[in-house]
This record gives sequence, C-alpha cells and structure tokens, in this order.
Amino acid sequence: MKTDLTKTLSVSGQHGLFHYIAQSRSGAIVEAFSDKKRTLFDFKSKITTLADISIYTEEGEMKLQQVFEKLHEVLGDAEAPTSKAAPEELKALFAKAVPDYDADRFYVSHMKKVVDWYNEIKRFASLEFTDPEAAEEETPAEEA
Repeated sequence: MKTDLTKTLSVSGQHGLFHYIAQSRSGAIVEAFSDKKRTLFDFKSKITTLADISIYTEEGEMKLQQVFEKLHEVLGDAEAPTSKAAPEELKALFAKAVPDYDADRFYVSHMKKVVDWYNEIKRFASLEFTDPEAAEEETPAEEA
C-alpha cells in the first residue's frame, strides 16, 4: 500500500509519525505508525502534514516526498543513519542524495528529522508514495 504524505502527520512535541484517521469536534484522531495506538490531538497541537514540508536547495525548495525518493535511490534497502549519527555522516548522505541542498538554510537538526521520518516510513509504511497530482484530480471540484 502506498504512503499518502498528505495524511502522514508530525505533531510538535510528540515522537514519531501519525496517520490521520478523522476529524472530531475537538481535534484530529490519529494513529501512531509505530504501535497503531489511536490518539486525539486537540486544535492547539501543532500538526503538520509531511506533504507540506520542503527542504531548501540552491534552486529553491524540494518537497519532502522527492527527498525521500532520492534518499531511497542512494540507500537502496538499507536504513538511513539514525539521528544520533555524526553530523558529517548526515551531511555526506544528503550531499549524495540531494547534492544541491542549501547548507546555509538546511541544518543538521533538519537532517535528523528527515532521516528519522524516512526510517519510520520505511519500517511501518511504504517508501512508495501516492501521486499528489493524481490525488488532487480525484477530489471533485466544489461547485459555486
């Protein structure tokens, strides 16, 4: 099954990734990737979909899905280094996968998040992603 990054969530202050299940009156119902436990995050929680995240490159920005795909090309079936890896190891990985990343604005702390997310998606979901353009076409346009 393909991973839909528009329904894959990162919640500030929470470890790991979550899959969006439904909206409730008081927030969003999500399921943790790692243990499949469902949780309710209220509207005060800072929730971000991975589809909305990009990294800085010399040319502009690159969507996280493209970054994951490039990491997968470089790593093959191996996992990415953990966030506890040496900064030089993370920089070397991103230099291979995304050679034009903007070193002035894409920090090691960002790299750590990206490799953690990559490894979690690899372990608990799939590195095959739904096509964002196809998903938009499937959504019927609202009539005025």
